[in-house]
Amino acid sequence: MANKNIKRPEELLKIMKASSIGDACFTHIIGYIREGMTEKQIAGEIEETLKKMGSQGLAFPTIFVSGQNGADPHGSPTDKRIEEGDMLTMDFGAVIDGYCGDMTRTVALGSISSEKQKAYETVLKAQEKALSLCRPGIKCFDIDKAARDIIEKAGYGENFIHGTGHGVGREVHEEPYINNKAGDEDILAENMAITIEPGIYIPGRFSIRIEDLAIISGFGIINTVKSEKKLLIL
Repeated sequence: MANKNIKRPEELLKIMKASSIGDACFTHIIGYIREGMTEKQIAGEIEETLKKMGSQGLAFPTIFVSGQNGADPHGSPTDKRIEEGDMLTMDFGAVIDGYCGDMTRTVALGSISSEKQKAYETVLKAQEKALSLCRPGIKCFDIDKAARDIIEKAGYGENFIHGTGHGVGREVHEEPYINNKAGDEDILAENMAITIEPGIYIPGRFSIRIEDLAIISGFGIINTVKSEKKLLIL
């Protein structure tokens, strides 16, 4: 693994600060969202809030998608108005001195079906299992498999259409890549910064993704994202 993927303490502190700004932005945005707003309107508020809170730019263009628009993991916000029963997925990141944050949360607008609740609990279970395995020396493939097995067992295997995570630093996507194509040499090491972000995408209906940014420590992880992961109903 390239040495650039093992971060110095001062680099990790910048990533942690970027994550703390992301958490504060999420707290603001869940109080801001109202039925009838457009995806673009809410994405714009996220980006303005990140900057007001000290972000020196954006780690990547903000993703805010709702309902059927969520089926593309990297979908762009549109003029669609959010409505009762939508799952709202938001993925964004602050930047501090060139170092990126990256977090995703999915929330519900009003009452949702039992199917959506089941899918959410499945993603959360997979995400927490994958996080629990992260430590120096573990293979990236094994982390991905643990998350993927949970989603497949719940009947959503074909709806998990990307890897479980990736490294983060000056680039928001960098090695190591935590997916089912990772080789034996793709192993976590102390002081790497990685995301864990399984998801379920139902074409034409809804999506769910939960993402944290974790630092690999000698004993496991330091999760730099503190925002609530239990399903929030707005």
